[in-house]
Amino acid sequence: MNELIRRTAAELAAAIARGEVSAEEVTRAHLERIAAVDGTIHAFLHVDGDGALAAARAVDAKRAAGEPLGPLAGVPLALKDVFTTKGMPTTCGSRILQGWIPPYDATVVRKLRDADIVILGKTNMDEFAMGSSTENSAYGPTRNPWDTSRIPGGSSGGSAAAVAAFEAPLAIGTDTGGSIRQPAAVTGIVGTKPTYGGVSRYGLVAFSSSLDQAGPFARTVLDAALLHAAIAGHDPKDSTSIDAPVPDVVAAARHGDVRGMRIGVVKELDGEGYDPGVRRCFRDAVELLAALGADVGEVSCPHFDYALAAYYLIAPSECSSNLARFDAMRYGLRIGDDGTRSAEEVMALTRAAGFGAEVKRRIMIGTYALSSGYYDAYYGSAQKVRTLICRDFEAAFQRFDVLVSPTTPTTAFPLGERVDDPLKMYLADLDTIPTNLAGNAAMSVPIGRSPDDGLPVGLQIMAPAMADDRLYRVGSALEAAYRERHGRLLIDELATASAEEGR
Repeated sequence: MNELIRRTAAELAAAIARGEVSAEEVTRAHLERIAAVDGTIHAFLHVDGDGALAAARAVDAKRAAGEPLGPLAGVPLALKDVFTTKGMPTTCGSRILQGWIPPYDATVVRKLRDADIVILGKTNMDEFAMGSSTENSAYGPTRNPWDTSRIPGGSSGGSAAAVAAFEAPLAIGTDTGGSIRQPAAVTGIVGTKPTYGGVSRYGLVAFSSSLDQAGPFARTVLDAALLHAAIAGHDPKDSTSIDAPVPDVVAAARHGDVRGMRIGVVKELDGEGYDPGVRRCFRDAVELLAALGADVGEVSCPHFDYALAAYYLIAPSECSSNLARFDAMRYGLRIGDDGTRSAEEVMALTRAAGFGAEVKRRIMIGTYALSSGYYDAYYGSAQKVRTLICRDFEAAFQRFDVLVSPTTPTTAFPLGERVDDPLKMYLADLDTIPTNLAGNAAMSVPIGRSPDDGLPVGLQIMAPAMADDRLYRVGSALEAAYRERHGRLLIDELATASAEEGR
């Protein structure tokens, strides 16, 4: 394994800025890594080698000319294929958008380019971000680098796997019900869902507009903070964007200290159905937080028990509205347009062929929940539950600075195990959904490997809206304590094992 690809994003950026290595060398090393392992991992749907090298050379030219470089200039990144990218395909993991090349960049993409971050390509995902395993992609599943017979989480599994497999030091995902945090947990990396509205959704192809949020993946808390800072901020193109200063997440990540912090363990998110190994790792981490000086206590959020049911009414309802735009008339796939069929027939044929089973399932659920005579009973009731969950958070944050729970009830499960059992699949997001419903900030940090199967376990940290810096403060403290206890980070164990196996 090339030494360059084992370095953190912060280390790479510093080395590039000092001229110790060129951005082009760093990019080539990661492109070579992709070529070597992605045939097995399948993290990428599209690799833009020429574009990435051109962007890297531009960074090298800026450095040679003495121009100032940003904190992540020249660092490669993998981008979830749900963001519009000018000159690159955007498929959302769906056949219905196969081959579509958008005419504009999403705001997140523009900010990445402005920061001189090198975009390597677009990563695999559950179709339209609907799934917890990246098995719902029209282009085949992604595999977990820790065990390629297992899922990498979803829907941002391609982005998470790219970082865990050392194909990229950074990645961008989206989180609607846990789609950054859950993949981060099961692949042993850091993943953050910023406060809703903290990162622009302009150009993010919508699944559920009141829940979707873009955020960073990285192998360290500091790297995640640097990327978070690069993509966050107000955007007038997004009506839900928050016009307020971005919390100083980088400073929090550099000086993680939980002494005096009040940390609440959510009673409802640590019970039946959790793997014993996950619970053991979680409790060890909570004890560690207490040993580091935090004031740890239990808190009850009683309406969290209804979050999963409310989410699976709200999200499909918004999905049924958002996906109506894919009508075979303007862009994307078109089936049966032979001159003999009506527009309605072409639309029906295209949607039947272009959407996968999970997307169709959610469209039907959402359309039913919004239908006349059922709106109040289903969608309206779910929104009332959402309000109660928000109130639970408000009450809890009066007592505690942050809340914690396992990120997901289990470690990575085998590919194919849950594809025929949607309800069991949905339970992967049991811990993460409440934060999306409330719009708060949350993060998953690795806390070790389950003694049951040796697979990574994540701890979820939840903070109030626009208090994202608290996530990085706690996450950094945990990361430093883990490194001190074990002599290295969890992801370094995978790097060492991969190098020994010649991967």
